[in-house]
Amino acid sequence: MKAKKILSLIFIITFIEVFAQQKTVYLGFIEGDIDLGLAPYVTRVINEAEKNNADAIVFKINTFGGRVDAATQIKDAILSSKVKTVAFVNNRAISAGALITLSCNVIVMAPGSNMGAATVVDQTGQKVGEKYQSYMRSEMRSTAEKNGRPTDIAQAMVDERIVIPGLCDSTQLVTLTSEEAVKYKMADTILTRLDDVLSYIGMKDAKIVDVRSNWAEDIVRFLNNPIIASILIMMGFFGLLAEIKTPGWGLPGTAGLIALAIFFGSSYILQLASIVEILMFVAGVVLLLVEIFVIPGFGVAGISGIVLIFASIFLSLIGSEPFITFETISTAILQLTFALIAAIVLVFILAKFLPKTSAFSRLVLSEAEKTDAGFVSFPSDTSLIGKTGKALTVLRPAGIAEIEGKKYDVMADNEYIEPGKPIKVIRVEGIKVVVQEVK
Repeated sequence: MKAKKILSLIFIITFIEVFAQQKTVYLGFIEGDIDLGLAPYVTRVINEAEKNNADAIVFKINTFGGRVDAATQIKDAILSSKVKTVAFVNNRAISAGALITLSCNVIVMAPGSNMGAATVVDQTGQKVGEKYQSYMRSEMRSTAEKNGRPTDIAQAMVDERIVIPGLCDSTQLVTLTSEEAVKYKMADTILTRLDDVLSYIGMKDAKIVDVRSNWAEDIVRFLNNPIIASILIMMGFFGLLAEIKTPGWGLPGTAGLIALAIFFGSSYILQLASIVEILMFVAGVVLLLVEIFVIPGFGVAGISGIVLIFASIFLSLIGSEPFITFETISTAILQLTFALIAAIVLVFILAKFLPKTSAFSRLVLSEAEKTDAGFVSFPSDTSLIGKTGKALTVLRPAGIAEIEGKKYDVMADNEYIEPGKPIKVIRVEGIKVVVQEVK
């Protein structure tokens, strides 16, 4: 019996030691386009790993690149991680993907994968100006330097003028194969499977925590799509235009403000809009409401409100330095122009065709209330016609008269009648009693 207790105790102690020694590795995914919606996801992976004392984070990378500002946000988050980071390049890490890969402590490449070609280009694939190339060179250089990688090769991925003997001349941009990356110390090893990667970093039997993007991050990435953002702006403009053209405040204006609030909310999360742009937008809306409800007509307050709203949306679309280019400015102008024109066309279509629909006719009175059709605001007391009385005040033409002992507000028929003169009712039109003097 005593031996059984000792064996049980040894088993429990051994189990606890094995469990305590088990390492934890978080697995994140950097795939597809590098956009601003990806940055919050990567930041969450790192924060969760740090919070739960993970031993490493492995990022599976397969991307042709994307936005430079998004890549720098991701790079900054990885470099500041307190947990060891590993880039597992499975197929490719091109352009912005190369910068993200270089930010990791360990770089593992799958056979046949490649990394490089980090020149900054516009949406048509054309190389942009030296200002932006210089910025990208410094980002690649400093990131490589931080993790002990060759800085000249990192810069040569951006600038074809940099010569790397045996690798490229002054006309070639560097893109490394997996073999070349290991040879030139831009990567540490070549492995095929994730299990091999874990073994390489000494975490063969580690617990893997697979972290995927959640619904909130997916929604933010969806809202950041240029088409969706343009639709939200168009809905906002439509609502505001509808409220300017109609008295009071109603459903279109509320829907428009909600659409613009969603646009600014997603832009703020993605660091496109700052608190300054949001305050400009709020101030513009307040001025517009003052113009609608307080000040008659449309003047300085309304125009100022519209200008502030336009400016806040424009600044949110172009982002911040150093990523403001002629292309981003022209794209923002096109988005604003499209949204405004679409909103105006929609207002015109609804104003022209909505009153003709059966649904609209049930909401409004479509028949005119004319007197000859029997519609009156006050029933006419025709029993007074022909009755006589006397004027109590001067009738010029309106005044007070007494008819059969009762006082009435009356109106003389194209004449001036002195007080005390006898009068006679000649017609009654609703509350209007018309009299004439009895000669």
